[in-house]
Amino acid sequence: MNLRIANWHLSAKLLVIAVAMFGFGYAMIPIYRAICEVTGIGLMTPKDKEAADFARNTQVDTSRQIVVEFDANSRGTWLFKPKVASLTVHPGELATVVYELSSTVPRVTAGQAIPSYAPDGSGKFFRKLECFCFRQQTLQPNEIREFPVVFIVDPKLPADVGTITLSYTFFEVAGQGNAPGASPGNPRGT
Repeated sequence: MNLRIANWHLSAKLLVIAVAMFGFGYAMIPIYRAICEVTGIGLMTPKDKEAADFARNTQVDTSRQIVVEFDANSRGTWLFKPKVASLTVHPGELATVVYELSSTVPRVTAGQAIPSYAPDGSGKFFRKLECFCFRQQTLQPNEIREFPVVFIVDPKLPADVGTITLSYTFFEVAGQGNAPGASPGNPRGT
C-alpha cells in the first residue's frame, strides 16, 4: 500500500513538472519577443496600417515647424546614407526622404534596417506610410539602390519637441542573401 502511495506521489510530481515545463515553453514566446524588442534583434518594423488614413485626414499645422534629422549606420557589407541630412516639415505635412544603399561585395547580400528615434518617445509621433524597414532588402553584387521613406509627423507631437532624429541601422541577415538563386524578390532562392 505504501508503495502505491509513493508511486502515485511520484507520478503526480512528474505530471506537475511536465505541466510546468510546457507552461515555461509556452511563456518563452512572449519573453523572446520582449527581449528582441528591447535589444532590436530579429525584429521587422511593422507597417503602420493606419498611416495612410491618418495622412488623408490630418490637418497641416503651418504655425509650427519640426526639423527632422536623418542618420544611418550599417553593419556588414554596405554603404548606407540618407540623400539629405535634414528636412524642415510642418506637423501633418506628408514628406519624403531617400536613403541610398550600396553593396560593396561581389555577392548577393540581404539585410534589415531597424529605426530608432530621438528624443525618446518621439517615434510614436513619426508615422511612416512607406519604408524599406518594413521588410528585408536583397542587393545584387555591387548594386546601388535608393529607398524612399514617406512619413508624416503627428500634430500631437509635444510642443517642446522641435527636432526629431530618425536613425537607421542596417544589419546583414546571415544566410539570407547567399542562397542559390537568390534575387530581390526571392531572397532565399526558393
